Amino acid sequence: MYVLDKIKDKFHCRMSSSITPILKLCAALRFFAHGSYQQAIGNEFQLGLAQPTVSLILKEIIPILENEICRTHISVDMSEEEKQQARSKFYSRSGIPNVIGCIDGTHIAIYITNKHLYLNRKGFFSINAMIACDHDMNIRFVDARYAGSTHDSFVWNNSSLKACLEAAHQNGDQNSIYLGDSGYPLSPYLLTPFRHAESGTRESIFNKKHAKARNVVERTIGVLKCRFRCLLSDRKMRYDPAKVTSVIRKRLKPSLMPLYHWNQLMKMAMVHQESAAEDKLLML
Repeated sequence: MYVLDKIKDKFHCRMSSSITPILKLCAALRFFAHGSYQQAIGNEFQLGLAQPTVSLILKEIIPILENEICRTHISVDMSEEEKQQARSKFYSRSGIPNVIGCIDGTHIAIYITNKHLYLNRKGFFSINAMIACDHDMNIRFVDARYAGSTHDSFVWNNSSLKACLEAAHQNGDQNSIYLGDSGYPLSPYLLTPFRHAESGTRESIFNKKHAKARNVVERTIGVLKCRFRCLLSDRKMRYDPAKVTSVIRKRLKPSLMPLYHWNQLMKMAMVHQESAAEDKLLML
């Protein structure tokens, strides 16, 4: 109920018969988690909403989630205690010191025509989203501004994460580094694997440790897409790129809605509908 408590006062309820905040949140979360068409989401018996209503709900709730949730829970800033804990965890797993996070890019499929800028190297239209996480799969940063044809290195070089790490490094913090794959440029605060390392060499051993440590960001992206299936490549989002970017940001809040919270929300929505039906019967 944390999310509901944070956003329930931000909705515009014009009359007593307006859809309640809990039903709006349930509809939005169901859409994010299922990735189906709006009509199918609204037709579910727990919700009972028309497709235009679902569309208006998404239009209203996405900016609210961005302003009230994302800005609070997606943050690059880490306390010294958090950094030390991250360094310890990464070092115990891989043996690479001073690592506080990992970055990777992922393609979010979209349905768009005559926009070759969004055609990625895999052959489908997408948004190229860069994600950074820590050792506990907490998402620390996301940049989903660029089209699918954009290279990962370009996204990194134009991100505020790079600017933040570069400023910290220049101010004396030389013990906080991120790990990225070979698509990113090597820098004092971003370690990448060696290219074409021969088996058995020190470079090859480092690459294995690097891959072992960086695996956490790949698992984070996998868990994210499994929980919020609207991000899967098989469920192309039929929205303009700007709205897709907003949807991506909403879903990247770590553990935004555990499944048991979702079940509680749906039960409360059903109770509300039953009580509303009883009130109508009493009025007859």
